[in-house]
Amino acid sequence: MSDRTRVLGIEGTAWAASAAVYDVASDAVAIETEAYQPDSGGIHPREAAEHMGEHVPQVVESALSTAREWAREDPDTDLDGGDPPVDCVAFSRGPGLGPCLRIVATAARAVAQRLDVPLVGVNHMVAHLEIGRHRSGLDSPICLNASGANAHVLAYRNGRYRVLGETMDTGVGNAIDKFTRHLDWSHPGGPKVEEAARDGAYHELSYVVKGMDFSFSGIMSAAKAAVDEGVHVEDVCHGLQEHVFAMLTEVSERALSLTGSDELVLGGGVGQNARLREMLGAMCEQRGATFFAPEPRFLRDNAGMIAVLGAKMYAAGDTIPIAESGIDADFRPDQVDVTWRGRASDAGAVTDDDDRLKGAEATVEIDGDRVIKHRVPRSYRHPDLDERLRVERTREEARLTVEARRHGVPTPVLLDVDPWDTRLVFEYVGDADLRERLTESNVRDVGRHLATIHEAGFVHGDPTTRNVRVSVEGKSGEGRTYLIDFGLGYYTDDREDHAMDLHVLSQSLAGTSDDAAALLSAAETAYASEGDERVLDHLREIEGRGRYQ
Repeated sequence: MSDRTRVLGIEGTAWAASAAVYDVASDAVAIETEAYQPDSGGIHPREAAEHMGEHVPQVVESALSTAREWAREDPDTDLDGGDPPVDCVAFSRGPGLGPCLRIVATAARAVAQRLDVPLVGVNHMVAHLEIGRHRSGLDSPICLNASGANAHVLAYRNGRYRVLGETMDTGVGNAIDKFTRHLDWSHPGGPKVEEAARDGAYHELSYVVKGMDFSFSGIMSAAKAAVDEGVHVEDVCHGLQEHVFAMLTEVSERALSLTGSDELVLGGGVGQNARLREMLGAMCEQRGATFFAPEPRFLRDNAGMIAVLGAKMYAAGDTIPIAESGIDADFRPDQVDVTWRGRASDAGAVTDDDDRLKGAEATVEIDGDRVIKHRVPRSYRHPDLDERLRVERTREEARLTVEARRHGVPTPVLLDVDPWDTRLVFEYVGDADLRERLTESNVRDVGRHLATIHEAGFVHGDPTTRNVRVSVEGKSGEGRTYLIDFGLGYYTDDREDHAMDLHVLSQSLAGTSDDAAALLSAAETAYASEGDERVLDHLREIEGRGRYQ
């Protein structure tokens, strides 16, 4: 890519009619945005499309005007001689509202044809990630995307961004907006909740983390009910932020632990919330990791991030013919072939070779043939919430570890437990984590173990490749597998909950293996041989729940 490269980006997935020009040589980004503001309630697709139809042409022409000014200052560009002011046009192909996306795509095609330059189709959510990576200079960070319609954690591996965790119901911004609509507050609700929370006191609500995934429907129902029952709105808003953002931060920490990464970037409009950034920063500081949040103009929906990623894709030759430039309202980030990066920057697992290990929520000390696990306070969580979670999880881990062993599943022997000090002592088992011994035989064992505990009426809650230990026997790397860390487990006979265990395993395999599909197939086959095959039907249903619709 020549240093003189300039890219026009166009964004319009939901509410922001936005266009930007990006100059590679100077790393300058000029953004023009006209925001859609509904009169009441949330975003209305028809109104949003009308907004795009009216304002996209205006912001595009404004951005092109800036591009022409920059081009006139460039001695290598001759506008009078027919050189175009930009070298390509990048646009949001999805995910987003179909009517809005179609207007943006039509505008992008028209400009690309008018200027006779290539077209680049950009995934909106990958752009949120890439702008953080670009602005921070970090190599291969984990990314938390927290936006209106989406909430997920991504890591790069084997040529794609893998979804390590995501919401099982609604996006975080939409969830907060649903709560504020209950209060008859205007859209967007996030800034109003943040303002009200400053004057509130902590109010306890539900907290749902399922391995690497999370759910907001329960906490939103609890928040609405609390207001209806007379709890001060400011207190509910304060509690809402403390719980929702702690859930996002906890899953982000789990992703760092799973992959061995020490870099985290934030993307999405909800990332403008100061309390969320404070929590993520505190978590990373406690772990010794690096945290980066782009400036607000790159967090909310904007064409700047589309233009920056478009430049990277253009340099990699990743352009799209006009005839193939259709939009995709359900365009998932893990469907994107990442042509602009090499595999050397995979977010890969690391081996633990220290006697004191730092997991997602605990410090583990190896003392001879014993493992001492201490759930240390997490500085990012409210003290009341933190104590509640640490005590509850310590008790559940002790109870379910013993219960699993009683049903024939290999687990470490529990030697001591102090729930109030949130401290457990186990026998030391295995030679390595499963993530370092990813064979089909070992993964089949995990499938059988999960089927066994599900038949016994409980789930593991967090069966990632870090929470399985393998005792290596011989040169094959295979041996006995042990389930560890039942802290997120609970008793349930619901097939949905059982399927979630398999979903968590699937996501962790995707984040740590180059052949996740074959490994998951081995686990599912083993599961079906020992357990309820109908659970696999529920797993397919979970996998089909798009947060990009």
